[in-house]
Amino acid sequence: MNDRQIDGKLFTQMVLAGAQNLNRHVKDVDALNVFPVPDGDTGTNMNLSLTSGVNELKKINTDHIGKAAGALAKGLLMGARGNSGVILSQLFRGFSKYVSNFETIDSKQFADALKLGVDTAYKAVMKPVEGTILTVSREAAREAIKVARRETNIVKVMEETIAKGKVALLKTPDLLPVLKEVGVVDAGGQGLIFIYEGFLAALKGEETLQFEESVMENREQTSLAEMAHKHQPVQAKLSTEEIEFGYCTEFIVGLNEQIIKAKSFDEIEFRKNISKFGDSLLVVADDEIVKVHIHAEHPGDVLNFAMNFGSLHKIKIDNMREQHSHIVLGEGYYHDTAGNVESSNGKTEENMDDEATKEVQPYGIIAVALGEGISEIFKSLGVDIVISGGQTMNPSTEDIVNAMKEVHAEKYIILPNNSNIILAAEQAQKLVDQPVAVIPSKSIPQGMTALLSFNPNASLEENKELMVEALAHVKTGQVTYAVRDSKFEGMEIKAGDYLGIADGKIISTSNDMLETSFMLLKEMIDTNQEILTIIYGEDVNVEQLNELEKRISETYPDLEVEIHNGGQPLYYFIFSLEE
Repeated sequence: MNDRQIDGKLFTQMVLAGAQNLNRHVKDVDALNVFPVPDGDTGTNMNLSLTSGVNELKKINTDHIGKAAGALAKGLLMGARGNSGVILSQLFRGFSKYVSNFETIDSKQFADALKLGVDTAYKAVMKPVEGTILTVSREAAREAIKVARRETNIVKVMEETIAKGKVALLKTPDLLPVLKEVGVVDAGGQGLIFIYEGFLAALKGEETLQFEESVMENREQTSLAEMAHKHQPVQAKLSTEEIEFGYCTEFIVGLNEQIIKAKSFDEIEFRKNISKFGDSLLVVADDEIVKVHIHAEHPGDVLNFAMNFGSLHKIKIDNMREQHSHIVLGEGYYHDTAGNVESSNGKTEENMDDEATKEVQPYGIIAVALGEGISEIFKSLGVDIVISGGQTMNPSTEDIVNAMKEVHAEKYIILPNNSNIILAAEQAQKLVDQPVAVIPSKSIPQGMTALLSFNPNASLEENKELMVEALAHVKTGQVTYAVRDSKFEGMEIKAGDYLGIADGKIISTSNDMLETSFMLLKEMIDTNQEILTIIYGEDVNVEQLNELEKRISETYPDLEVEIHNGGQPLYYFIFSLEE
């Protein structure tokens, strides 16, 4: 065993072992959620994010650590879910940037790479909060740099890095009072420690289980075409002749040595110039390769342009007019793993879409929501695509990019409607050519209120200002249940009890759902509110709804009440109070 150098093969083993160890402890990390609600998903998000990175890493077999780390970073970037997943992707994005030109690294370079990862992650978060994964990663990296000054054995450096990380993890409750109050350490920090422990096991040569995809993540991210075509349209309603750019073109550019050495590749300028050849463009680049997906009428022109930057690899060109004709005829197409086109006996081809047939609309509005009724409300308010997600199921960066690609628009507005999705939305914002405004909505009511302020004739900047300002004029209440015993601000919470939450703070708890709901409303309602909107979930029956409405009308006769069937799981009621 070489304990002084890490090459691409060993790094791959480290990542696989780290992913496997995190996979084993997903439920343990989820259980560290501060609130005892049924949407503790830090472990799940980190696991799904890292799985995406592993899927990309598994596609290459290289001794070059820079190439291996780059593949991991790209997979993590597109698969990042939730705040913890986005931060994890940034940690390894910075790491990959540092090692990009190295075939192997020593202990000092490994420590420096960890440090650049931390710096990158801190820059990605607008308001870094201490007592989180950021703190644990920073303290661990600082220790790695300190130890690497005197120690060339990477195993020993990793051991000391983990030891310091664990000390930092145990101190997170001192930095974030809410952690101390509920008696837990930071979930993201714990997840990172599990990953690092897997790294250490691989460095020691300890036998680990071969990584297998989590049952929660069965998607193979095999191509940019899949990323751009995830949402399947109804082709039969369209005319083949209307397709303006008829060839789905996908390839990889291996940048030439001069560009790599000079670090002169300008991704923004490349994207701007290649966009002239078609639409539905997606470009993902690092210091050595560029992945391109574009719908073009003359693929040869696209390839000739790209060859100015280096060699072309994995070229795949599909005739979308031909595919569309087969769809209309009911034959269907699909791509096999080699990229060949075969008949699927009427099954819709997953990678087909109708982007090239749509007229460009001024705005594309994307919202995240869970529940059929809530989705319908958003669509009635002008949302083009509702991504199914929210509590317990945070969409990835890739999911958000795909949704934007489905809507053929000049500019986009994204409504995350959950604080744990905002970072992923901001990351997706950087991966498309068109202007994008992320409205930092943290709840369904905030998203709906923001939409009421949208002006289709205003500029993107004006709309963002109006919609963000509107967020302050709505109160959000939610009623769910506790998944474990806990204490919060003097309240004794028992597993199975109902919880009333107002704008992220637990307000009421009892073993009676209606009592908990009404106690929550009593705390939320004041003389400034005129309208109460009730969105009830799939587990609420008519009798419960009528009883709550009766109590509200008797206590607050002047309050206007609107009721909608949201169909959302886990949350019995979502309350919206407008000023």
